[in-house]
Amino acid sequence: MRLRLTDSELHTSATLPRRRWRIAWLLGLGVLVNYFDRVNLSVSHTALYAAFGISNITFGYLSGAYNWTYALCQLPIGVLLDKLGVRRIGRISTFIWSLASFGAAISPGIGGLFAARLALGVGEAPTFPANAKAIGLWFPGKERSFATSIFDAAAKFASAIGVPFIGIVLIGLGWRWSFALTGLVSFAYFVIFWRVYRDPDDDPRLGRLEREYIEEEVIGSGAGDRLPAKPASLGYLLSQRKVIGLAIGFGSYNYVFYLLLTWLPSYLSFALHIDLLHSFLYTSVPWLVASAADLLVGGLLVDWLIERGWDASRVRQVVLVAGTVCGLGIFGAANTHSAQQALIWISISIGGLSAAAPVGWSIPSLIAHRNDVGKVGGIMNFSSQISGIAAPILTGYLVSAHESFVWAFSVPAIYLVIGVAAYVFLLGRIEPFSPAPDLLDAVL
Repeated sequence: MRLRLTDSELHTSATLPRRRWRIAWLLGLGVLVNYFDRVNLSVSHTALYAAFGISNITFGYLSGAYNWTYALCQLPIGVLLDKLGVRRIGRISTFIWSLASFGAAISPGIGGLFAARLALGVGEAPTFPANAKAIGLWFPGKERSFATSIFDAAAKFASAIGVPFIGIVLIGLGWRWSFALTGLVSFAYFVIFWRVYRDPDDDPRLGRLEREYIEEEVIGSGAGDRLPAKPASLGYLLSQRKVIGLAIGFGSYNYVFYLLLTWLPSYLSFALHIDLLHSFLYTSVPWLVASAADLLVGGLLVDWLIERGWDASRVRQVVLVAGTVCGLGIFGAANTHSAQQALIWISISIGGLSAAAPVGWSIPSLIAHRNDVGKVGGIMNFSSQISGIAAPILTGYLVSAHESFVWAFSVPAIYLVIGVAAYVFLLGRIEPFSPAPDLLDAVL
């Protein structure tokens, strides 16, 4: 007969073992590594122009190629995650993205680079839906914001340290070595993930106290105890107002994110006439601000307020909406001709959006039954990756047509206004949505 936690043990997380945080940092390391792979191309823009003579429009399509397969995989990946689990899907995906990085390093031409980027999109497609599902399994609701912010902030921190580091490797050894290096790092993470990750039910080293804490709190803090155990259909989830609002709002965030991820070094170099090395170094400033905002506001502050009795939905709503409104700072960078002013506006934009991002990624596990979290995360990420495809391509066309970044930075500002409206009027309160009538009838 299993002993249950006492109330004092259950609610005093500081006295519990902290194996669940080992998982959070493992997921953060994975995102850090796969964003090294993603920013590699933006760093290589000038080198690829010299090697293959590509135009801004071609570079835009090449930057978006990764997102094409990434987006197409999101809905099926959500289904597979709910069926096969994080561990099996994670092992396969990390191996594929390692091979894709090596493939880019040996590409003989633009066609090979396109193929490598398409393969990278397939390999990295499960990362964020899988991480959202893993956090939902390992953490109670009151800890999910900071746990989520660890892997979400890693995406920003990867750009902060990855762009200058990869840039130095590129300048010293060439662009092929920069891709080969990220391939080696990716393969090392594949080995680590294979050895470390387990779900709570499969982890023999998870102690009784922490297991009881996770089971009691996860079941009691999300949708798991209020919805039937049978998974909902993808069609039903796509019809839910909350899911639609989340998808639109997060899509607006990801448009700005991928615009900056793929074009920021080029913007600083071409529009503001900063030399290549300094553009790599300056690029790290907004991403450091984003990393701090992600961890401190979207993670620690949100969990701190909720643990002290603040309304959980209201706290998350305020951070989500206010952070997205701050994203409008991208419009301020549209007309500036000073590197310092541009970095301030861009830092405000990506800093606010980064504070909102971990809240966004915690929402699938808060509004959906645990058997549907992968699918809801896949829907959300499908929308955001459509934006990730559009951002670098549309930016390439706008920069080529106008020979400036004014319209390139104005378009995402309009999208963000739409995203704020979606969060307010469609997503609304962050709470479980109703089960499908047929599933409810089956339970009753």
